[in-house]
Amino acid sequence: MTKYSFPPLINSSAKILILGSLPGEESLKQAQYYAHPRNAFWKIMFTVFNEAYSEDYSVKCELLLKNHIALWDMVHSGNREGSLDSDIKNEIPNDIEGLLNEYQSISTILLNGKKAEAMYRRYFNQIPVHTITLPSTSPANARVTFTEKLNFWKDALSF
Repeated sequence: MTKYSFPPLINSSAKILILGSLPGEESLKQAQYYAHPRNAFWKIMFTVFNEAYSEDYSVKCELLLKNHIALWDMVHSGNREGSLDSDIKNEIPNDIEGLLNEYQSISTILLNGKKAEAMYRRYFNQIPVHTITLPSTSPANARVTFTEKLNFWKDALSF
């Protein structure tokens, strides 16, 4: 089954671009980035920026934008049954290079997990932007505790 990513969440003040792989089933169903309730992404973001957690998606998006963070995915479209990154096949990448050309204030890319890193290296390794690979916030990444994930992300977002 072919699945598609969302448009980028971005504004002209973005300094950091966070790239995931491809939205999972729950995210696609809700048309929201990181919608699975066990995905740690939003809890990490609210904790890092010392804000009270909200389930309101518009509040979540505003949190990123006001902190100069953009959000997108590596994959524009790809085949995948279920939500596991390891099951993504025949992916077509998003135009990351075009986005960076349009938003030249972005100086750092944070890759949310190993699949995003592998795809970035495969398609965009030539882009001269500082990149950091972080542990996936996905519940499938159970080897890393929430606290460990939080600490890695906090370090990467302290600018």
